[in-house]
Amino acid sequence: MASPFLPALLLAGIMAQFADRLALDTMTLAATQAGASPRLVGLLVAAQSAAWLLVSLPAGVFADRVAPRGLIRIGGVLMVVGALAGAGLLATGEPGWMLAGSAFVAAMGPVVIALSIFVLMPRAVAVAALPRANGRLELGRACFSLAAPLIAGWAVARGSGWFGLLVCALAGALVLAAATRLPGERPAVQPRLPLHRAIAEGGLFVARHPYLRPIALCAIAWNLAFFAFTALAAPYAARVLLLAPEAIGLASSVYGAGLIAGALGGATLIARLPTGLLLVFGPASSLVGATLLALAPVALGWHALALTFFLFGFGPILWFITQTSLRQAVTPQPLLGRVSATLTTAMYGMRPIGALAGGLVGEWFGLATAIWLPVALFGLSTLAILASKMPGLREMPEGVLSLRATG
Repeated sequence: MASPFLPALLLAGIMAQFADRLALDTMTLAATQAGASPRLVGLLVAAQSAAWLLVSLPAGVFADRVAPRGLIRIGGVLMVVGALAGAGLLATGEPGWMLAGSAFVAAMGPVVIALSIFVLMPRAVAVAALPRANGRLELGRACFSLAAPLIAGWAVARGSGWFGLLVCALAGALVLAAATRLPGERPAVQPRLPLHRAIAEGGLFVARHPYLRPIALCAIAWNLAFFAFTALAAPYAARVLLLAPEAIGLASSVYGAGLIAGALGGATLIARLPTGLLLVFGPASSLVGATLLALAPVALGWHALALTFFLFGFGPILWFITQTSLRQAVTPQPLLGRVSATLTTAMYGMRPIGALAGGLVGEWFGLATAIWLPVALFGLSTLAILASKMPGLREMPEGVLSLRATG
């Protein structure tokens, strides 16, 4: 039976992820429309996403030690403050270093909120219901991800990119409202290790676990690829495929359609298909999408871009629901925050590195060549799963080390 605070938990998670995506779309489109170089676009993406790299690990320690409601409130405040500052900068025509700083502050909010939700979710539903609960969270995120690029494209095309960040601030306010309905109990008292040792304990658990280690390696390569692509997508679409901002925003919104399709069918597919197959399909679908876009002629540019974004949404959302439920099932309660922080760093901490790499390669070698960088990185993410024992995992485990291999 689900806890009565589950709806508030889902609302906080959905609003945080929506704001994170909307801020990213708004900044990259606004900077591109203002004539920014690929390097500057990559810098803005890197600044917005650097919070996942720098904040995740210490925040994971605190998620295991303090009441998650308090962390979610802090996250909501960071979202409001950072988004309002960024909206003011865009309104005054400042798509540069100060905008990057405001993006970093705003992005710290979704980091602490995501970690807190990971810790609270196993308290809200039974283990068997985790895929369905995580699927509902991802379905809500998918619906708003469908709207985010449309809002960003509409606002930027009218010279009002600040409006997109104003919506992000409103999402932060909704997070604060949802936090009032969450439980305030602290986790059970555990021995207080020094911060660096507490972080290391979570990392070692992931590194030694036969399920979590390949997931982390796949996540590192996939996020390098996705954010190299994110830094390149708007300049490539505008300058190689010759698409207008509204067309780019519309094609990007198909990403949300892929997320919705995957989230709607996630719980059913996880129950009926081998778990290992779903974990392979996620990165493999991204590899196919990126390759199709790199090979597409200009005449088919919009269709290829839309199909690529659909595949980026559909396959990886199944992967994300599957691996999130798996790690919640196999991780001991006292380690949930730190294990989540380790995987979050692997999944999202590569954002600034990938974004900077995409921007620099685009500037040095040209956009037509640079678009192959994410193709290569998506290939590595697929290989990380294929080279492990994960393809032989037939079903969601009930506990640690319940692997059943095929053959």
